[in-house]
Amino acid sequence: MKEGIQAHNNVLELIGNTPLIKLGNITSKMEGNYFAKVEAFNPGHSTKDRIALYIIEEAERKGILKPGDTIIETTSGNTGFSIAMVSIIKGYECVLAVSSKSSNDKIDMLKTMGAKVYVCPAHVSADDPRSYYEVAKRLHSEIKGSVYINQYFNELNMDAHYNTTGPEIWNQTNGKITHLVACSGTGGTISGTARFLKEQNPDIRVIGIDAFGSVLQKYHETREFDADEIYPYRIEGLGKNLIPTATDFNIIDKFIKVTDESSAHTARELAKTEGLFVGYTSGAAMQGLKQLEEEGEFTEESNIVVIFPDHGSRYMSKIFSDKWMSQQGFFDTETEHSVSIEYIK
Repeated sequence: MKEGIQAHNNVLELIGNTPLIKLGNITSKMEGNYFAKVEAFNPGHSTKDRIALYIIEEAERKGILKPGDTIIETTSGNTGFSIAMVSIIKGYECVLAVSSKSSNDKIDMLKTMGAKVYVCPAHVSADDPRSYYEVAKRLHSEIKGSVYINQYFNELNMDAHYNTTGPEIWNQTNGKITHLVACSGTGGTISGTARFLKEQNPDIRVIGIDAFGSVLQKYHETREFDADEIYPYRIEGLGKNLIPTATDFNIIDKFIKVTDESSAHTARELAKTEGLFVGYTSGAAMQGLKQLEEEGEFTEESNIVVIFPDHGSRYMSKIFSDKWMSQQGFFDTETEHSVSIEYIK
């Protein structure tokens, strides 16, 4: 960097240190003090920037990744974008197995970032050869000089958040946080963040958001995998049809499930009330907060931090599309649209 010019060397230096924003309007009738950790402020617009950079740099440090290698990963979109972004700066090829549930916006972004994308059917079992887990494993075996990130079963997924997200939240709240609420997919975000926070104060309550159609809540409560819990749902990056080892179930106090429809409406409500244009999983996290407050989880003295994982721009063809919302049956009436548009001729 030249003296006197304040510039970052590359986009990766912008990862982390995302802001904590007080939620005032959407929570006006709710007990407690609510703060959002808005991960859309990362350069790749999601919390997955943290794990992409951390895991790749750890692989470099250990000599696992070498110049010219190929990075392979399974993703619902956000991790893939982050890995593609890091790969561009560091000079790696990027190959991604993506769930067909991912929005077209996400898939187009991945292609724009130079990744080779394989779109795999979402509603097949994890061990089906067509699943994005199995496709990624196959590609890893076929491509010479490849490294498979495997975020669902990679301990470094948790470590990334233990070393960054947890300390940031602790410092931003001056240690006054009483509750952490976060969506659980791979489980790395909630587990790593919670591990750090509970080391500072074991009384902090950690609550995971799960989807109907996912096995995580029941596994947390019973430690049994129940395949009967699994059925198709629309929320991306939330819940699972397998048990990721990147989730530390012992450190999570409780899970609560949210529906596709309520989460979509709540994401749209966040835009209208807080000016926060955030994604489907952020809507799910906020919907979880509403349900927890109704259950009496919080008091006036509670300081609740909720993690909003990504940006709304990745869902323009889904939850922010009136046409898509209508097709899903999420509008009760034909006129229940976000805003009317009038064209002047």
